[in-house]
Amino acid sequence: MPRAGLGAATVTRAAAEVVDDVGYANLTMGLVADRLGVRAPSLYKHVAGQADLSRRVAVLAVTEIGDALRDAMQGRSERQALEAAAHATRRYARDFPGRFAATLHNTATGPEDPLHLAWLRVIESHLAVLSGYGIHEEDTRHALQMLRSFLDGFCLIEPAGDMHTEDEIEASFRWLIAFIDRGLRELSDVARGAQSRTAVASTSTSTSGSKR
Repeated sequence: MPRAGLGAATVTRAAAEVVDDVGYANLTMGLVADRLGVRAPSLYKHVAGQADLSRRVAVLAVTEIGDALRDAMQGRSERQALEAAAHATRRYARDFPGRFAATLHNTATGPEDPLHLAWLRVIESHLAVLSGYGIHEEDTRHALQMLRSFLDGFCLIEPAGDMHTEDEIEASFRWLIAFIDRGLRELSDVARGAQSRTAVASTSTSTSGSKR
């Protein structure tokens, strides 16, 4: 019989702890079983196999990132929201490196996939950062990709140890945030300028029409 209290959620949580300890690439059913104090075959009563377990870890991690972003960004906008989102993501990646790696090695299979639904919450937070700048919708699509690339890329490269000293890493991280903020503000100015020109043109058209 299955061990009392052992279920898919418990197995997933144990696997998440394992990958943080030994690295995502080193996850095995045997290590998870050892963590839980059971034999490896008993895990298959709760998960389909290692691939399924890896995906479950990714879902857990993306859900936790979504929670961290929500809490960090509460009541913030523009640069404050950008900084909060960046630091929350980096902090998660540093605290839970194996889980974060799992988010980069698993892909959602469809709109009902739990991984896809978890990512939607993260993307909503990223969009909330961008919405504070008031940029064009077309720019928002590209800016979203840029923001995701910055967060995932920096957090992926940092543990490799190729970024010199801790002070230099921190300085680069803050520089990138400032760089992105400046770029988004420039796009915001462009959007406001276009709105202003549209408003002036509309007023001019209305005035000309009323004089006829």
